[in-house]
Amino acid sequence: MASARFVPPHPPREIAPGPMWRGFFGERARNSVYGWSQRAFSETHIKRHILGYTVHFVLDPESVQHVLQANAANYVKPDVVKRLGASLIGRGLLTSDGALWREQRRIVAANFAPAAVDALIPHFAAAAEATAAAWQGSDTPDLAEAATDTTMRVIADTLFGGDTRLKTRTAMDHIAAALRAGGESRLPAILGIPPLPYNRVMWKGQRGREFLRRTLADVVRDRLPDGGADDFLGKLIRALRTQFEPAEALALTVDNAATFYLAGHETTANAISWTLYLLSEQPEWQERVGAEAQAALAEGAGDAGLPERVPTLRRVFKEAMRLYPPVPRFDRQAVAQDRLGGWDVATGDIVSIWPWLLHRHQALWDDPDAFDPDRFLPERRAAQHRFQYFPFGGGPRVCVGMRFAYAEGLTVLAHWLAAWRLTPVSGREVRPVGYVTLKPEGGLKLRVERR
Repeated sequence: MASARFVPPHPPREIAPGPMWRGFFGERARNSVYGWSQRAFSETHIKRHILGYTVHFVLDPESVQHVLQANAANYVKPDVVKRLGASLIGRGLLTSDGALWREQRRIVAANFAPAAVDALIPHFAAAAEATAAAWQGSDTPDLAEAATDTTMRVIADTLFGGDTRLKTRTAMDHIAAALRAGGESRLPAILGIPPLPYNRVMWKGQRGREFLRRTLADVVRDRLPDGGADDFLGKLIRALRTQFEPAEALALTVDNAATFYLAGHETTANAISWTLYLLSEQPEWQERVGAEAQAALAEGAGDAGLPERVPTLRRVFKEAMRLYPPVPRFDRQAVAQDRLGGWDVATGDIVSIWPWLLHRHQALWDDPDAFDPDRFLPERRAAQHRFQYFPFGGGPRVCVGMRFAYAEGLTVLAHWLAAWRLTPVSGREVRPVGYVTLKPEGGLKLRVERR
């Protein structure tokens, strides 16, 4: 498709990197994707010393593959990451390692098998329609909020038996507060001190974490002792109770409930939001995917084949996650010595992997900051390294919910884009902000009108 080159917003880049201490103050402390220099988008490896840690920023797909796949056993979740997540997701699948991780992964994997996900597509469609029904009375809804409402409803209905406590505005606000505070907790975690509520953001974050843990614990206890319904939560309760002592089984159930409740809706909501933003700025692409979605829905609005009938929308969705990866960074810690791309890695070193950087790396992509969904045409994707694009991670720890996220995101987007036309709100700036996940700061107000 021939269209004008469009470069969506990203933070400004300095020519050379500044001192690392600046990363713990001001905008750099609040926003993980702010303050990177041009060097980070052109080099293959950057080694820095940060408050007693040696940190390797790996910016080469071969090194990423080595860490995540070829020698994954040598790279575990860092202690500092476990401290950051302890108060909210505990020892759930996202933060555990070794035998505990393998057992939890085995337990939850069946819920995200292809047949299980396909059976949920009618729920995705119903949630999308329920959210959009409210747009008739507002010509500029917050589409980021709408995406979060929708994916929260999906997770509550499909994994947690439709529990109404998990679909409230209060829950949404507490999640946002907890994630924002998580983005400002790096310095206390590195120093090994609790994330004390030393400012309003941290205070609200603490309240958010306490609310979510308390609510999820109540949801779990209401299902004891046998787990109740045969949904994700019920299966999780029963499986953990057969493998662990009652107290530990309860703790791990709440940890995993928190993990899948948060990660299961927040990241997909962000991917949907950025896709809508990009299409609002590119009307030619929007018309193309809108027509494709209408044709796909005419064959069936909620059947398992819907995500496969929108290949152009899938490319746009992938490009949105390239430009704005839902999780902009993740880290590993070396268990033993290793070598990455000519660099020695010592035991205990941190390896920091940034989709935000590799997805925009000048050596890997043509015109990397520009919007171009055709990067994901099959013939072009075949020429790319497997680990230059990895919004869901890779290797043994690839996101267990990846298929769920694609099916949900494409179904929601298809329903919305088939029925509605989106345009920008004049004078409103859209800025990416990286807390734990990557969001449009302040939401995403767009004009909507019926097609």
